[in-house]
Amino acid sequence: MARKGVVVSLSLLAVLLLGACLPAPAAAGVLLSTLPKALAVTASPKPGQVLHAGVDKVTVTWSLNTTEPAGADAAYKNVKVNLCYAPVSQKDRGWRKSNDDLSKDKACQFKITQQAYAAGAPGSFEYTVARDIPSGSYYVRAYALDVSGTQVAYGQTGAAAAFDVAGITGIHASIKVAAGVFSAFSVVALAFFFVVENRKKNK
Repeated sequence: MARKGVVVSLSLLAVLLLGACLPAPAAAGVLLSTLPKALAVTASPKPGQVLHAGVDKVTVTWSLNTTEPAGADAAYKNVKVNLCYAPVSQKDRGWRKSNDDLSKDKACQFKITQQAYAAGAPGSFEYTVARDIPSGSYYVRAYALDVSGTQVAYGQTGAAAAFDVAGITGIHASIKVAAGVFSAFSVVALAFFFVVENRKKNK
């Protein structure tokens, strides 16, 4: 009996130690659905307009919604503005999907700017579309952050105002021409060797 008691005690101890070593479950992030849509956000491109990565610019503006009471932005310390994939560019692409849990959201991957929030005054930023932005349809979202950097409010232009970005393929026209020339040369060389081999066989 004593031996059984020791075995049970050791088993319980092992379970407790194992539980202590396992990582704690990840805490959920801020849920977008719980945030007030307190920021009015605009972006300069017209819906459907095509911008070219590395060339064209987007002017983003934000301010406290006029429907918000005075002092509603007292806790806002910074504004973070992101470029987000519109739903049409998320379809069948799990790595671009929206998630209500902002710690898991993959739609708003591209940071446009982060700067101090000026209470009672609109903010603005001119952004040159980065060269590494993929082709797709996008909208703009801004988060108000508190002193700890946590999202406490947001605003966005939304999918209805989405614009398109034509990304850089990384293939220069001269490379395409060179590839075409080499392809043609390989076909000619193959035909030449085929004729030579046939002649050898016929001799």
